[in-house]
Amino acid sequence: MTKNKLARFAENETFPHLFQPGFDELQSGFKLKGRWEEFFGNNNPIILELGCGKGEYTVALSGQYPGNNYIGVDIKGARIWRGAKTSLEKGHNNVAFLRMRIDSILNAFSTHEISGIWITFPDPQPTKARKRLTSPMFLNRYDKLLKPGSIIHLKTDNLDFFEFTLSTIAAEGHTLLMHTFDLYNSNLNEDVMLTQTHYEKIFLAQGVPIKYLRFRLKTNDDKI
Repeated sequence: MTKNKLARFAENETFPHLFQPGFDELQSGFKLKGRWEEFFGNNNPIILELGCGKGEYTVALSGQYPGNNYIGVDIKGARIWRGAKTSLEKGHNNVAFLRMRIDSILNAFSTHEISGIWITFPDPQPTKARKRLTSPMFLNRYDKLLKPGSIIHLKTDNLDFFEFTLSTIAAEGHTLLMHTFDLYNSNLNEDVMLTQTHYEKIFLAQGVPIKYLRFRLKTNDDKI
């Protein structure tokens, strides 16, 4: 492990808005599950960025929409450090970061505690479709967390992952709100183009079209 990573891991321990619960803590009851309003000091909507990496969307959206609370979730400590540090430097008080595996998301949040999800350039898991963040297994978990009417956003460079998600939405009967296979050659001009992640910039430089879609879960949609 490099000295740079070790320094970042050490600094992570000092950030007041970065939480790193261990396996036992998550299993026995994470202290903020169902009580995130105590950390934020308000009951504003909570939006998750899953697989947030360096937290570009968490930071950008929190600055654009101070009336929402944003939580970036990722297991990579050296990456999440960047988002935690930047949000602190910018003085965003509506941001938190959670270092954990997304498999355990139900241990960190309570039923209907979340108002929206962003999934930005996740690992496409080319040989393990079940582990994709838009697989039925994960969507069932999100359904337990999301409030009625909540929207899930996906942004990816990977065509196979994108088409898999479109197929899953159709097969499971979820509500596809919109999609594009080439975001930056579309007519969209909204939050999805607010910022670009580290990986997104690399893909764009290589001429790879960026795909985007948003949808609501069927059971969640029925609750509106």
